[in-house]
Amino acid sequence: MALSDKIKALLTLKGKKTQDLAEHFQVTTQSMRNKMCRDTYTASELIEIVDFVGARLVIEDNDGTRIVISKSDIS
Repeated sequence: MALSDKIKALLTLKGKKTQDLAEHFQVTTQSMRNKMCRDTYTASELIEIVDFVGARLVIEDNDGTRIVISKSDIS
């Protein structure tokens, strides 16, 4: 599953639309759709998307160690 598909699924689970995400990023809906088609996101954008839907971005090691990455990490 492509990253954009996962982002779309997350938006759906949280009752949000691509248009809502575009407004959050202050870009047009078409621009956001183009980004999703290209499937290109910076780390900062991923953190911002996850924050937008009220979720967390977590890196989990094979031994279960978890590191949470938040919006404050990109400020």
